[in-house]
Amino acid sequence: MRLTSHGYTIALPDWIDDELSDVPDTIPDVADRMALVHRLADRNWREGNGGPFAALVAESETGRIVSVGVNVVLGSGVSSAHAEVTALGTAQRAVGSRDLGGPGMPAHELVVNWRPCVQCYGATMWSGVRGLIVAGSGPELEEITTFDEGPMVADWAEQFERRGIRVVDGVLREEALEVFRAYRTGVDRDGVVVYNARGG
Repeated sequence: MRLTSHGYTIALPDWIDDELSDVPDTIPDVADRMALVHRLADRNWREGNGGPFAALVAESETGRIVSVGVNVVLGSGVSSAHAEVTALGTAQRAVGSRDLGGPGMPAHELVVNWRPCVQCYGATMWSGVRGLIVAGSGPELEEITTFDEGPMVADWAEQFERRGIRVVDGVLREEALEVFRAYRTGVDRDGVVVYNARGG
């Protein structure tokens, strides 16, 4: 047997550098970190890379930004290339460890513009982060965008907390919904792709 592929790459789009050119290395306030996530999420779908989703990893105490991520499923052709996965992976490369909560390392948090989908739920749990900050967690994301986030367990936040991952919900929630509504308008007007798994 001869394999036709021996690997794949998930890379952030080129426009990220331009978008971050005026962003400081450290953003002490969590709301300001979330505002950056919303800004990246809104540009991401408009650029055609993937859905209206973005994330970042920061040092919890200082707010130093370690990495950012956006959904690049369409840009990469890889179904797992969600914003949380790209942010966590680039953060792990940046610090040189698969464990973002390893010995001697500052506590890291993932900031994302909605509760993770079922895939990113696991990716976040195993990443080593000590905090998860989300804009919201209700059904609005699926209702507005029509994305299928998967069969999330009802006690998802408690499961994180049991593993030492602090969960903060509701940071700039309405701003997240504004991005999702803009995306839905784009879907209806411009035929933007909604890439769902096959429904049950």
